[in-house]
Amino acid sequence: MAMQLEAAGRPLQQVWRERRPQPGRGEVAIRVLACGVCRTDLHLADGDLPLPGHPVVPGHEIVGRIEALGEGVAGLGVGDRVGVPWLGWTCGECEPCRAGRENLCEHARFTGWQIAGGYAGHAVADARYVFRLPERYGDEQAAPLLCAGLIGWRAYTMAGDAKRLGLYGFGAAAHLIAQVAVAQGRELHAFTRPGDAAAQALARELGAAWAGGSDEAPRAPLDAALIFAPVGALVPAALRAVRPGGTVVCAGIHMSDIPSFPYAWLWGERRIVSVANLTRADGDAFMAVAAQLPLRVHATRYALADANRALADLREGRVSGAAVLVP
Repeated sequence: MAMQLEAAGRPLQQVWRERRPQPGRGEVAIRVLACGVCRTDLHLADGDLPLPGHPVVPGHEIVGRIEALGEGVAGLGVGDRVGVPWLGWTCGECEPCRAGRENLCEHARFTGWQIAGGYAGHAVADARYVFRLPERYGDEQAAPLLCAGLIGWRAYTMAGDAKRLGLYGFGAAAHLIAQVAVAQGRELHAFTRPGDAAAQALARELGAAWAGGSDEAPRAPLDAALIFAPVGALVPAALRAVRPGGTVVCAGIHMSDIPSFPYAWLWGERRIVSVANLTRADGDAFMAVAAQLPLRVHATRYALADANRALADLREGRVSGAAVLVP
């Protein structure tokens, strides 16, 4: 069984496959054990990202066990537990790929978008783009590491050596990278939806020095701000919160329009940068960190058939931490 999106704005539909998907050359067939629900899935369901011309099985935070190997696969075996992330295939030949920037591949294909994803009992993935997962995390806890963790990590590294760090939007990605930041000695400020006492309490519980609404100013200027909420209006707010020379990192694949703002808010060598996708090197680096740090993953479990409810809860801000589907 799989949950399939047939048109933007419509609920996902249950579909039953006549047979399990089979791996081609260089691929592995996986029995899905858990799949995280990401805001990118919501953007796809709501039409912010275009469908690729055919119905889509979303889901790119897949944890599963390999059931079969395609021809030419080496280094993996039947029974191995692996994770499948957003980046599902790159050409290796375009200019970004040759420059070591595969996250910007001109012909990239993405899991749960161009490639059938993990809102299903079984999936197929390119063997080159799967990760071994730290054993300390169960299946439901490991799933959010594969996008919330990885994109959070890439955004975090783009903040450089910032000591006072602000996180705008305290959901799946922020609650993971917050723990890394605190463990590495950073002073953390968490900005949530105004009045979201639960998210602010979670942020403090995970070590934030300050937590409040996104309409509030930090108690001291930030060195950098990471924006995980897909709200363009947070960009000028974050610019006003960072010191001269500070960086604002936009970490989402989609964001509402950024409103105009005075040049004075950008002046002083402040920077706005975006994060696009991830690289396999990002995955290796973050999984190594996750293996060392006992990250607390706050996951809310949903049955696979309840994928629409999980998406609705995410849309309405009713999920604390991450939502995870379990077949």
